[in-house]
Amino acid sequence: MSTNSREITLEVGDKEFSFSLSPQDVTKYFNALTATNKVAPSFNLLSTTVNQEQRAGLRELLANPVLTMQIAGALLEEYAPDVEILVKKPSNTLTA
Repeated sequence: MSTNSREITLEVGDKEFSFSLSPQDVTKYFNALTATNKVAPSFNLLSTTVNQEQRAGLRELLANPVLTMQIAGALLEEYAPDVEILVKKPSNTLTA
């Protein structure tokens, strides 16, 4: 496990699943997303980063593509750093 990896546990219904996510896992996921391919990269991210002993139980839930997307979204949201980002709007004043 890389020093940049994070252990994240998600509770889905009455089951808990532990994931180990690294920057490489997340990069691979984003690089695989296309306009017509979103569920497969989410399935792969979840399947490859979940604790091996929990993989079979998770895959049962991943038969539903909407649930697959929800779990992947929750995992990525938890992985994201808590950083405030502000967009600065350009000034409308003209300078001479």
